[in-house]
Amino acid sequence: MTNKNLKALKKPRSGFYDKISKVVTRAAGSPVTSVIAFGIVLVWALTGPIFNYSDTWQLVINTGTTIITFLMVFIIQQSQNKDTTAVHLKLNELISSNERASNRLVDVEDLTDEELQVLRKFYVKLSNRAKLDNDLHGSHSIDDAEENHEKKAKIRHKAG
Repeated sequence: MTNKNLKALKKPRSGFYDKISKVVTRAAGSPVTSVIAFGIVLVWALTGPIFNYSDTWQLVINTGTTIITFLMVFIIQQSQNKDTTAVHLKLNELISSNERASNRLVDVEDLTDEELQVLRKFYVKLSNRAKLDNDLHGSHSIDDAEENHEKKAKIRHKAG
């Protein structure tokens, strides 16, 4: 990918819904929002005796929480979808840029459940082998990382 293409990718293209979703999701996950929500429930509970625990008093909290929950499901889901897509793209980049990684794992999220189970069994076997090895540096040593770095630098030097 050229620098021009990368610059085009970095241009902010967030729509109004994306911006609102991002702000609301961050705000909803903050400690301040949790305290405010707890305060609202506390005030509602304390006003129960004032309103004789009437149906209207109960309806206020039920309606409020139902509406907020309903809206938050869609807002949070949109945010999670965007985050998931970004993580997949980053992982795809790491897989495709590492000469030792299998490119078969690029877009692995598009496989069927059965295909994912086949891959999972393969990686469970690898994990079990690694446990038997007891060598923490066997496959991911600093030397391997430096060797990969040098190879990539040579490739970049030849290309540029």
